[in-house]
Amino acid sequence: MVLLLKDYYREITDLMVDAKVFDQLELIKQKIIRMNDVGGKLLLAGNGGSAGIVAHAAVDFTKQAGVTALTFNEPGLITAFSNDFGYELWVEKAFEYYSKPEDILICVSVSGESKNLVNAASKASAKGHYVVSFTGKNRDNSLGKIADTNLFVNSKSYNIVEGIHMIWLTSIVDMIIGQSVYEVS
Repeated sequence: MVLLLKDYYREITDLMVDAKVFDQLELIKQKIIRMNDVGGKLLLAGNGGSAGIVAHAAVDFTKQAGVTALTFNEPGLITAFSNDFGYELWVEKAFEYYSKPEDILICVSVSGESKNLVNAASKASAKGHYVVSFTGKNRDNSLGKIADTNLFVNSKSYNIVEGIHMIWLTSIVDMIIGQSVYEVS
């Protein structure tokens, strides 16, 4: 099969641009603004490529939008918590240690089945936190079912799903700022 870029980018555009998603992004923006107004922070988690996406987004939320945002990507934290609590519980435990009641959890997972993220989202939701997920592959995924808002990309392609997740997350930053062109220094 020959990959035709025109078709590839049309698929991305069709998956990314959706009125329902626009409403979800606006809702998340409003939740983050309210959270920020009461001194809360964003806690973002992902594995692999999604960990890179949340790391980028956390910096932009903090530096550009003035919203305190943290990830759990520190190797010492990951290895210590995985060793002490098990890999499937380390994100849940990190959230437990670092969160305050007004904080929001954002989990990014292409499959929506990463046990460490599903467990963290479940615990955060049970404690009354607003939970956002960015998922793909299968609409009926565990993480999406737990989240208050699930932004779903209907594709099985990891690169397409992760690329759209990155655009959606950083578009929330620009929505909070109110423009897409601004000084970054």
